[in-house]
Amino acid sequence: MPTDRVTATPEAVALLDRLSAKHGPLLLHLSGGCCDGSAPLCLPLGEFRLGGRDLCLGTVAGARFCMSDDTFQWWRNTQVILDVIQARGGGFSLEVPDGVRFTVRARLFTDEELAGLADPQPVEII
Repeated sequence: MPTDRVTATPEAVALLDRLSAKHGPLLLHLSGGCCDGSAPLCLPLGEFRLGGRDLCLGTVAGARFCMSDDTFQWWRNTQVILDVIQARGGGFSLEVPDGVRFTVRARLFTDEELAGLADPQPVEII
């Protein structure tokens, strides 16, 4: 069974389900910047313009999880684990008004897992 590049905790899945019920299809983007830029941004699909250097690592609860190719170089050997914390965040991410924030953790892939993973391809610009 192939290993996913991105996965989520049950709490993150529940929050994504609730947000998608309210806002429709979602997109998660990890910019790799500092401060709030290092937390995934969750927006309605189509509200964030993906670029030619963005990659889609997979989907979580139906939401595409994307990052730029240079950010992926830092994450390529790890599985991204989407989670939720109680925190105030700035910005426009959909979960912020609820006093929670998406966050990411990482788990190193085993050598066997890495051998079976293909690099993600550039996303179709939406």
